[in-house]
Amino acid sequence: MRMKTYRIRRPKVVVMGGGTGLPVILKSLRNQGVDITAVVTVADDGGSSGQLRDSVTSVTPPGDLRNVLVALSDMPKLYSDIFQYRFNEEDKFLANHALGNLIIAGMSEMRGSTYEAIQLLSKMMHVKGNIYPSSDGSLVLHAVFKDGTTVRGESKIALDRKTIDHVYVRNQANDDEPKAARKVVSSILEADMIVLGPGSLFTSILPNLMISEIGEAMLQTQAETVYICNIMTQKGETERFTDADHVRILHDHLGKAFIDTVLVNTEEVPDGYMDFDTYDEYLLQVQHDFKGLRSLGCRVVSTDFLELRDGGVFHDGDKVAEELLRIVYEAKN
Repeated sequence: MRMKTYRIRRPKVVVMGGGTGLPVILKSLRNQGVDITAVVTVADDGGSSGQLRDSVTSVTPPGDLRNVLVALSDMPKLYSDIFQYRFNEEDKFLANHALGNLIIAGMSEMRGSTYEAIQLLSKMMHVKGNIYPSSDGSLVLHAVFKDGTTVRGESKIALDRKTIDHVYVRNQANDDEPKAARKVVSSILEADMIVLGPGSLFTSILPNLMISEIGEAMLQTQAETVYICNIMTQKGETERFTDADHVRILHDHLGKAFIDTVLVNTEEVPDGYMDFDTYDEYLLQVQHDFKGLRSLGCRVVSTDFLELRDGGVFHDGDKVAEELLRIVYEAKN
C-alpha cells in the first residue's frame, strides 16, 4: 500500500528592524527552511545613507537595505565584497560611500522607487526571501524628550543624552504621516512569527512601528511576536534600561501589550573586553528584570546568546536562530 506523504508548510517569519543586528539574524535564518521577509527601517539620516537620501529624490536610505540584501543573498563572497566595498576617505566626492549604496541609489532613480529597486536587486543577487523597505519614501524620525524639548533626525537623537519620552516619523518629502510599503502589512498579518531586533530601540525598531499601518497590523496579527533584547545599553537612548524597560517602551508606543516572547542574553561581557573607542555608543550591559517582563505578559527565554569579536558585543546569530525555530515550530503545533 502506498504511504501518504504530507508537505509541511514553511513557517512565515517576518524580521523587522535595522542597523547591524538585523543582518546577523537573517543570515543565520536564511538556510533554515523558513519563509523569510525582512522589513527594513528607512529613517537613517547619517553617513553615506544620509547623503544619498538628500541627493537622490527617489531613494530611501540604502545602507540597512544593502546589508540585508547581502545577508540573504547566495552570491559568491567576491561579489558581496564588491557590493559592500566602501570608498576611502581621500576619495573626495565618493568618500565613505559604499558601492552597494550607489547601486541602490542608481536603480531607485532608474525605477522611480526604492521598493522596485530592491525587488529587482533581490532577483539579481539570488536573495532567499523577501526584502521590503518599511515605507517607499525616506522618513524623518522625531523625538520628544521628557523635558518637553524635541529633535528632528535619527542621527541627532542621542547627542544631548536626554531621556526620550516617545518618537514618531514623518515623510521627508512633505512632512505627512507615512504609509507602509507594499506587502509589508499583508506579510505581518500572514506571518507565523514576527521578530523585532536586535537593534537600537528608538532608532532602528520603533521607526517601523510608528508607521500607523504597521503598528495597527502588529496589534491585529495572530503571529508569535518575539523581541530580541539588546545586550548593551546605548548612550542617549536606553541608558540605565532594564530588559523590561525596553518592552515597556514598545508597549507604550503602540498603546497595548503585543510582545509575546523576549529573548534575553544572560552571559556576562568580560571586564575590560569592550573597545569603547570603536563602539562608542554602548555603555553597560542591560540589567535583567524577569519579574517585570512577566508582569508585562511576556514569556522569557534567557540563555547565552553572546558573541564576542573584534572588541565588540554581538548576538550569536546561530544560537538566536535555533531558539526562534524552536519557538515558531512550537507555535505551529
